[in-house]
Amino acid sequence: MNFQPLGKRVLVERLEDVKTTATGIIIPDNAKEKPLSGKVLAVSSEVECVKAGDEVVFGKYAGTEITLEAKTYLVLNLDDVLGVIK
Repeated sequence: MNFQPLGKRVLVERLEDVKTTATGIIIPDNAKEKPLSGKVLAVSSEVECVKAGDEVVFGKYAGTEITLEAKTYLVLNLDDVLGVIK
């Protein structure tokens, strides 16, 4: 994949949530909400506070979904990134 975000943006791949509850109940895909965390795959040259490989948390309605090589990613403004998970 060759994608370079521009401006103060990052490319993020959503991290999948667990598909079962603690008691073993399986949650169907259509009943789950989209995950609000992801792995940073690429950053623009203007972004210094996060880097590729970081796991970040973002807002529920943040970003723009794009499809590259049959896979869906999010392009987030840096302001939409709420924090880095360490």
